[in-house]
Amino acid sequence: MNKQLKHQIKQDELVTGVQHAAGFLRTHAQEVKVTVAAVVVAALAIGGFTYYRKSREADAERAFAAALATFNAPVAGETQEPAPGAVRFASASEKFKQAVGEFDGVQRRFGSMDAGRRARYYAALCRLELGDNAEAEKALTELSSGDKAKLEPALARLALADSYRRSGKIDQAIDAYKQMADDTTIAVPRDHVLMALSHALEDAKRVPEAGAAYRRLADEFPASPYAAEARARAEYLEGSSRG
Repeated sequence: MNKQLKHQIKQDELVTGVQHAAGFLRTHAQEVKVTVAAVVVAALAIGGFTYYRKSREADAERAFAAALATFNAPVAGETQEPAPGAVRFASASEKFKQAVGEFDGVQRRFGSMDAGRRARYYAALCRLELGDNAEAEKALTELSSGDKAKLEPALARLALADSYRRSGKIDQAIDAYKQMADDTTIAVPRDHVLMALSHALEDAKRVPEAGAAYRRLADEFPASPYAAEARARAEYLEGSSRG
């Protein structure tokens, strides 16, 4: 088959295809209009939802940033200068009372968003500072049940263990620290967790376990900023145990 004939056949096929398409459009004009309208409506809906979601996310981040500025604001007597436009609070209690209200507001409005989950975590920290340990620990427990590899649940687990330790529930604190120290997927630095565990074990007078925890930190994380102190404490405790 020569090239000219092949070219002619292709042209004929193209013309036939166009004719068939045109005939289909004439025959099904109403269906085509409905389909096109539906596609346009769907595209507008998707575009509108995307714009709404991004707008909500921006609002959430702004509200969270404002609450965080309150949380980090200086208190009278501190040398830290407030950021431009920020205030200096008369007391830590006054500051954390205002901050917890702001974080609660972010959580109510944007609870399903990342900013809302972060706000709930910081609200719990505020309540710990205000002495409302029961409510804070309840919120931290609920937050900690999320994906362990994500930051907020991991931070909640750590804050919960710290709260147990500060409130005298030392055995609960030690158990919580041990679980985190053995969890290689956790999103907080495990050397920090091991240091907290070591201190908690010392507080509980469990000297051999404390020495072993310090030694583990120094051996597993030799580049950690805690490594030198951990090694020194391990040697001291191991020496005192032998003596």
